[in-house]
Amino acid sequence: MIKINTEFIKLDQLLKYEGLADSGVHAKEIITGGRVKVNGEVEARRGRKIYRGYVVEYKGKEYTVE
Repeated sequence: MIKINTEFIKLDQLLKYEGLADSGVHAKEIITGGRVKVNGEVEARRGRKIYRGYVVEYKGKEYTVE
């Protein structure tokens, strides 16, 4: 579970915030490499807005945003 205090968080920011990416460049590589799913679908846009209730999957682990 990932708690956010704003209406949404961008996907690349979420990966950095949660410690799944070391930097913005690393987050971009992960996302554009097709290694992240949002709500079950591969997402290649690093600026994708992630809202509460969304499920982000990376390396076989699911993270629900609340």
